[in-house]
Amino acid sequence: MRGEGGFALVVTLLVTALLVALSAEFVNEVYVDTSLSHNFVDGQQASILASSGVDGGMALLKFNLALQPNYTTLADQWAKPLNLEDERGKITVTIEEESAKLDLNKMAPATGDLDSAGFYYATAVALVKKLGLSTDLWDALADWVDTNDEPHPGGAESSYYVTLKPPYAARNAPLDSVEELGLVKGFTGEVMAKLLPFVTVYGESSSTMAAAPVNINTAPKELLASLQVGSTAMTDSLAEQVIEYRKTTPFKNPQDLANVPGMGAVAIGLQTYVTTKGSVFRIRSEARVRETRRVVEAVVRMSGTTPAVLYWREY
Repeated sequence: MRGEGGFALVVTLLVTALLVALSAEFVNEVYVDTSLSHNFVDGQQASILASSGVDGGMALLKFNLALQPNYTTLADQWAKPLNLEDERGKITVTIEEESAKLDLNKMAPATGDLDSAGFYYATAVALVKKLGLSTDLWDALADWVDTNDEPHPGGAESSYYVTLKPPYAARNAPLDSVEELGLVKGFTGEVMAKLLPFVTVYGESSSTMAAAPVNINTAPKELLASLQVGSTAMTDSLAEQVIEYRKTTPFKNPQDLANVPGMGAVAIGLQTYVTTKGSVFRIRSEARVRETRRVVEAVVRMSGTTPAVLYWREY
């Protein structure tokens, strides 16, 4: 009898342990399912919030550009980060003007002849030197976009890219986005981090070679100091004077550049290649709902009655 009682006790303990384990697993599954459900809902809400941030950015730009139609500056309301927070989550919106950057699609023509790019190529060379980067980058980019298969001295054509893993071919067409640079020889993560604040593929127009001017009201010092037309070139000291001047007196037309002390012939040489107003902007909207984060980046052309979306990315 004692043996039977002991065996029954063991069975009871085993059954109890099994029930406890099953209960724990059930509770864990319910918790995981509930967490996944909450995360999904949070993700959807964060996506909606981030998208609404882009809409808000476009509305702010439209208002600012209507209020001040002749020029855009870093003192404008759109240039200041926008932070909103309530019980549902938090959203941060930042806006950059693409005209404050150098258009790489103007720098690298379809013919592959970099010298024909004039101002754009000369400025691009000065810029990478100032950033401590190699000028071979522009050889590689020229080969990426041109329509021939003859590599520049520091470049690479499809014969190089097909040896990579995974293999791919050179685009042989203008860049669609600045992120595409990551596919081009030499454009490592470190290079991209240094270069991206100063370059774009969204110029004001694409009809003529001089149709992607740089906005002297919003361009960073490094790019201003790199502006060059032939033997006419900006310097670090002139770039600093431009920045000091525009803090109190925004440039309202390219001719105003001559008002900066010491500018002289540089102002005349650059007039065709600079502007005082941009119409293409990059809006970055980051939303958080509890622990979930979503970011939407959009490039919009703010001309006409309806903004045109040139690029949209969510991650």
